[in-house]
Amino acid sequence: MITTTLRIKRFVWAALLFWGTQLTAWSQTAPARNNDVENNLRKLVMANVMISNMYVDTVDAQKLTEDAINGMLSKLDPHSAYTNAKDTKRFNEPLEGKFEGIGVQFNILEDTLLVIQPVVKGPSEKAGILAGDRIISVNDTTIAGVKMERDEIMRRLRGPKGSEVKLGIRREGIKDLLTFKVKRDKIPVFSVDASYMVTPTIGLIRLNNFGQETHKEMLNAMNRLKAQGMKSLILDLQQNGGGYMSAATNIVNEFLPKGDLIVYTRGRRAPYSEYRSEGSGAFAEGRIAVLVDEYSASASEIVAGAIQDQDRGLVVGRRTFGKGLVQNPIPLPDGSMIRITTARYYTPSGRCIQKPYEKGKQTDYAKDVINRYNRGELTNADSIHFPDSLKYTTLRLKRTVYGGGGIMPDNFVPLDTTFYTRYYRELMARNTIVNASLRFMDKNRRQLTKKYPAFPQFDASFQVPRELIEQILSEGEKAGIKPKDETEKEKTLPRLEQIIKALIARDLWDLSEYFQIMNRSNPIVLKAVELLEQES
Repeated sequence: MITTTLRIKRFVWAALLFWGTQLTAWSQTAPARNNDVENNLRKLVMANVMISNMYVDTVDAQKLTEDAINGMLSKLDPHSAYTNAKDTKRFNEPLEGKFEGIGVQFNILEDTLLVIQPVVKGPSEKAGILAGDRIISVNDTTIAGVKMERDEIMRRLRGPKGSEVKLGIRREGIKDLLTFKVKRDKIPVFSVDASYMVTPTIGLIRLNNFGQETHKEMLNAMNRLKAQGMKSLILDLQQNGGGYMSAATNIVNEFLPKGDLIVYTRGRRAPYSEYRSEGSGAFAEGRIAVLVDEYSASASEIVAGAIQDQDRGLVVGRRTFGKGLVQNPIPLPDGSMIRITTARYYTPSGRCIQKPYEKGKQTDYAKDVINRYNRGELTNADSIHFPDSLKYTTLRLKRTVYGGGGIMPDNFVPLDTTFYTRYYRELMARNTIVNASLRFMDKNRRQLTKKYPAFPQFDASFQVPRELIEQILSEGEKAGIKPKDETEKEKTLPRLEQIIKALIARDLWDLSEYFQIMNRSNPIVLKAVELLEQES
């Protein structure tokens, strides 16, 4: 026992001696640091070494380390976080604007991967894969009919650029299974969901995030719409959770004259930094309406706050999320990452975008939107209260705006909780509507493509077949989903027809056509159009 104890002590002290040397070198190459930091690091190293080598059972040293990191971060703000290598890669892909894979949009229909569209000029399109194809196997491993998890399917389809994957394809009208060899490549991930003309003079651009390529995509979309006669712009940031600050400031730069403040940041150790417009904007004169809701956050709030404070345009919708903390990403050697909050965002008038929070109480923070709903803030503007101490004024027109977290729109549009019936929501939740539209497309893709070579023709004349509606209602009934009465059923039918037509348009073309149909009943979009037309 004494020998064992001495051996353990020697091991621990040897480890500490090694790390002590590392810490000494680290402290000598950095500015003067408090001895407490080194002592705390030694304690962490000692605890890790002792648990790994002395604990009665085998332990996962990597998980212990990750748990320790997460434990420390959980005591801080809600946005400082740790992600392992896998999650870090998945988190970064949409922001970086690309990933490596085969390049298809797909959905899962009856436990089979159905290709919605191959990415234009992507590896699958080059290999000859078509919309409507079913991917049955990947490298001779069956993925259809075996209840394989979606993440596992994605893992098999993705891979390093230049690597080859063999796909077994089932195609309508062909009896035998087809085999395609696809060479993986960089696949773009787009930030612009939709860009189209709402009226002859009002264009709409919808962004889903703010990534490395967002500014370039936005410029391309604006140029296309200006060529079609756009004089006013609706920038749709509903449900946009943010992304890179640089993407947000670059976009706001397109709307402001030279020298206007866009946003500034300030932290305990982070120096004060401000970002101003350069005066090279591509849309410096036209009218603007920025659409937001309770899920618009971070970079979305930078854009909305700058447009509002500089009196450059209207903000329409509901109060935004209130995520105004700046994270500094710190990559770790194994591909994992720590995101540490280092500063706060402030709008040009001086409002802090971040809503209040208590350190270590992430659960309460996560329930904020639900609490807003329960207090009536999403349905009634009078339920939102701001103290006079948080009153600010815009920079040109001296209008009153409020701090306290998030951006309160200039024009509040309440959430209509009665727009979608309970019956409709249950049909959607069970995927009854989506699966029925996928089956319809699977059977009728060729006829629809031939009959409607362009979206305007489809939009003007396509009617959802009554038998497709009846099929959905019948499948819902088999699953125990029934309307409470005939009134609820009749109120549901127009919503069913709209979403089915939009889903079919998405499968024939893309998300832009989907949103053209769905936005015709979006109250925030309709309000923005009304306001912009009043100004013209």
